[in-house]
Amino acid sequence: MTRPGTAGPPAPEDPPVGGEPLPSEESLPPTERRNPASTGLDRLGTADLLALINREDAGVPGAVAAALPAIEALVEAGLAALARSGRVHYFGAGSSGRAALADAAELLPTYGVGPETVRPHLAGGPAAGRTADEAAEDRADGADTADVRAGDLVIGISASGRTAYVGAALTHGRAAGAVTALLSGDPAAPLAAHADLHIVLATGPEVVTGSTRMKAATAQKLALNMFSTALMVRTGHTWSNLMVTASAGNAKLHRRAVRTLSLACGVPAAEAERALRACEGRTATALVSLLAGVGPEAAGAALRAAGGLPLAAVRRLAASAAAPVVHDPEDPS
Repeated sequence: MTRPGTAGPPAPEDPPVGGEPLPSEESLPPTERRNPASTGLDRLGTADLLALINREDAGVPGAVAAALPAIEALVEAGLAALARSGRVHYFGAGSSGRAALADAAELLPTYGVGPETVRPHLAGGPAAGRTADEAAEDRADGADTADVRAGDLVIGISASGRTAYVGAALTHGRAAGAVTALLSGDPAAPLAAHADLHIVLATGPEVVTGSTRMKAATAQKLALNMFSTALMVRTGHTWSNLMVTASAGNAKLHRRAVRTLSLACGVPAAEAERALRACEGRTATALVSLLAGVGPEAAGAALRAAGGLPLAAVRRLAASAAAPVVHDPEDPS
């Protein structure tokens, strides 16, 4: 008997199932093919195993970089959806769905944006975020698409480009009048036929064959973070590179909000602290109050009128006071 991790005879190929020949590598999606660089995986020591995984992971940023033009088009589609009061929907199963769920969940504490703007849908529901529900990805009834409307953007995330749950979301989304997009790891993904945009993250075969929680999911996380961050920046949820619509709901976030206000407004921390407290912890309201020189009520009203966007609120107040527009002190323009 050979101990795990020691040299031994090569593992036999999987036998044909039901007498049918195994599919050729070329017929499989790239993320399901066997990686020739890792066929000796189980015979490596820990250091060599980690080095192999790291070498494979190093190709992920390049795969995302190659997709930048397509991701740009996705951002513009997202901006267009929000401009017409639509929403962005993420649909995914397994690792892909959990990556989407995490990206959407972080938008609320970071930018004050919740499911009214970016709504994630995970095959199997919220419970599948904690415990994998493998059967849910085969669900093709489109039941989770009931809240998709005309003018929305539906983004399906599937490493193989074949997941039935994602295909149903794209089909139902298109029928509802939404713009549809697919993030996949296969340039020839069958589901691309149901998408207006196809973003290919060509990370190739995994170190462990078919384990798309590795390179494929890492690329998806990078692409989704990039997409949602660009969406938030382009819609005015930052001031320079500062999070000014973020929550200040705990001690760490409160300290960050004070520092953000101090940097954005060029005021001492004590003044930023007073403004934040006067505005009941609402960072964006405090920012508008400090920059426009108005009280919390006027700042809050201006923010509401500007759709919650600080720069638009400051400009609105400056125009109404016939004063020059206030700019970010770090921005020479």
